[in-house]
Amino acid sequence: MSKMNRRDFIKTTALVGAAAGIMPTSLFGASSSRLQVGIIGTGFRGQGMTRLLLNRPDVDIPVICDIDDRMIDRVLKVFEKSGRPAPKIYKDGPEDFRNMVTNEDLDGIYIATPWEWHHPMAMAAMENDIHVGTEVPAALTVNQCWDLVNTSEKTGKLCMIMENVNYRRDIMAVLYMVRQGLFGELIHCQGGYQHDLRHVKFNDGVGGYGGGVEFGEKAFSEAAWRTQHSVDRNADLYPTHGLGPVSPMLDINRGNRMVHLTSTATQSRGLHKYIVENGGADHPNAKVDFKLGDVVTTVIKCAKGQTIMLSHDTNSPRPYSLNFRVQGTQGLWMKDNKSIYIEGMSPESHRWESDEAYLEKYDHPLWKRFEDQASGAGHGGMDFFIVRAFVEALKDNQSPVIDVYDAVSMSVIVPLSEKSIRLNSASVKIPDFTRGKWKTNKPIFGLTDAY
Repeated sequence: MSKMNRRDFIKTTALVGAAAGIMPTSLFGASSSRLQVGIIGTGFRGQGMTRLLLNRPDVDIPVICDIDDRMIDRVLKVFEKSGRPAPKIYKDGPEDFRNMVTNEDLDGIYIATPWEWHHPMAMAAMENDIHVGTEVPAALTVNQCWDLVNTSEKTGKLCMIMENVNYRRDIMAVLYMVRQGLFGELIHCQGGYQHDLRHVKFNDGVGGYGGGVEFGEKAFSEAAWRTQHSVDRNADLYPTHGLGPVSPMLDINRGNRMVHLTSTATQSRGLHKYIVENGGADHPNAKVDFKLGDVVTTVIKCAKGQTIMLSHDTNSPRPYSLNFRVQGTQGLWMKDNKSIYIEGMSPESHRWESDEAYLEKYDHPLWKRFEDQASGAGHGGMDFFIVRAFVEALKDNQSPVIDVYDAVSMSVIVPLSEKSIRLNSASVKIPDFTRGKWKTNKPIFGLTDAY
């Protein structure tokens, strides 16, 4: 059965429903009614998401791709524990993913590899009639961002960025508050990636595509690839966790867009200091010149007047924080002190109150509906929702709620912030990847309890 025919079949069976249930399964084949999803990258992130995909009765994973036998062995145990058949394995060098997407009859792929591989893997998949779900960021250059947009539009293949923080429970509740006008008209949002990764950047490391740090778990090394970015680039290297969640609050790409940005960076001190303190002044890495400033701050201007401030801080001793702040004409919410102030509602003027009661009252319908199923999933349940959104988009063959335009508008902050810093914090224009469609596109994320 061809790829397109199988997708048409899946969509048709969703419509006929119970009628298909009484027909002999032999008419359809063993798995023709289930999505066929390939995995590229079987490190710790890939293993966790593979587990969630295998938990779904409407998904098969017939094939995986990686070049690290240790990670492959680990993910095969995930298949075994799930009671699923072992997948076919592509592991003949770093370009073997091209053979996988060319030879295998897949509906979609999920990419969990180092950043620089996301773009070529997504491109190869879409060019071979396969939908894409990619980890963050989706691309590292402006041209790569345009590649993803143009190829998705040309082929009709979906390219979804798997930004799980969009589905964090408190974020979804605050989005619900925004949509109900609790904060008035939004004027400013903040987010960022403030995470001490020094122990990650200088770990012994694991090879292959894998590695990856699971939030709240033992830190496994990304040093085999991630540290090099700190050597080579002075930029906001990881903007999507902060920008992704506030984008639907500001209707980015759907009634609003980001117009330009300015970025600035502090001096680079943290990584060198960490090396000297733990390895000594004579350690070979003590001679490395790290370009990445310890704190990178980016300010974005939106078409409708709002501002967004992003922060990147991974080289300093500090508690984890995504630095969220959502502020409107009527009040504001700040995550780090778990506080909120709404004029006319908060009991004391000019004094914070706890956000606990608000988060409970405005708990998003999506979380209420799927709370039990999300329990135990990675990152506090967020991973369940992002996997579900990806699978449902593939099943319906329709644009996901976090689409290719969202993927590139989040990701392009990396090269544009780098350019701004290089130009002494000059203003840099942000491309309109929608080519004007943002003016008429309607918000879709988190509007109902469906996605």
